[in-house]
Amino acid sequence: MKIRPLEGRRLLTIILVAAFAWSLFNVDWGSGLVNTGGLRAAGHIASSILRPDLSLDVLDKAIRASWTTVAYAVAGLTLALAIGFPLGVLGSGVLFRSSWLRRFNVAGTRLVLAFFRSIHELVWAWLFVVAFGLSPLAAVLALGIPYGGILGRIYSELLQDVPEAPLRALRSAGASEWRVFWFGRLPMALPDMLSYTFYRLECGIRSAAILSFVGLGGLGFQIRISLDDLAYGRVWTFLFFLIALVSLVDVWSSMVRRRITA
Repeated sequence: MKIRPLEGRRLLTIILVAAFAWSLFNVDWGSGLVNTGGLRAAGHIASSILRPDLSLDVLDKAIRASWTTVAYAVAGLTLALAIGFPLGVLGSGVLFRSSWLRRFNVAGTRLVLAFFRSIHELVWAWLFVVAFGLSPLAAVLALGIPYGGILGRIYSELLQDVPEAPLRALRSAGASEWRVFWFGRLPMALPDMLSYTFYRLECGIRSAAILSFVGLGGLGFQIRISLDDLAYGRVWTFLFFLIALVSLVDVWSSMVRRRITA
C-alpha cells in the first residue's frame, strides 16, 4: 500500500500536540508553582463581588473613568478605520484587473497590515508613552495602529468573499472596477464589515481599560489603584462599569445590524 505524506491538517495537529506536551514537561511542578496565600486572596476578591463600593466618591470616579475609557476606544477605532478601510480595499486586490498588479498590491499591503497587528497594543502603548508621555495621543495611537491592521485584514477577506455573479452583471454593463466596488461589492460586504467593526469596538473598550494600567487614565488605572490598596469592593465597582459599557455596545451593535439586514 502506498504511504501518503502527512496531510496539512494532520501535520498541524501533530505539531500542536507535540508543542503542548513539550510545554507540560518544561513546567516546574515543584512546591513554588502554587502560592499558598493565593486561595485566601482569591476568596477575598470573590466575596467582595457582593459588597461593591457604591459611595458617591467612587461612583464619580467610575463615571469619569468610564468616559475616558470610551473616549480612548472610540478615538482609537476611528483611527483604525482610517487605516484599515483603505488598506483593506488595497489588500483585497479587487480594484485591479491586472493579475500581477493585484498580487503585488495584495502582498505589499498585507505585509504592512501584518506589521501593524503583530505588535500588541500594550507594547505600542509603552513605545508611545516613551515618545509622547502619558498623553491621550499615546493611548489613541496604541489602539488605532494594531486595530487598523486587524480591521484591514478582515475587511480584505470580506470584500474578496462577495459573490461574483452580481458583480459580473455590473461588468457586463460596462462598469469599471471602482464602480463595481462602490455599487456592488461594498454594499454586499457592508453588513459583515459593520458587525465586525462593532465587535472591535467592544474589544477596544476592554483594551482601553488594559492600557489604563500603564497610567493613561481610565477604568484600568482605577482598578490598578484599588488593587494596590487591597480595596476589592472598589475593584468590583469599576469592573461592573466596564461590563456595563461592553454590554451597551453589544446591544447597540445588535440594533444596527438588525436595521441594516431588515
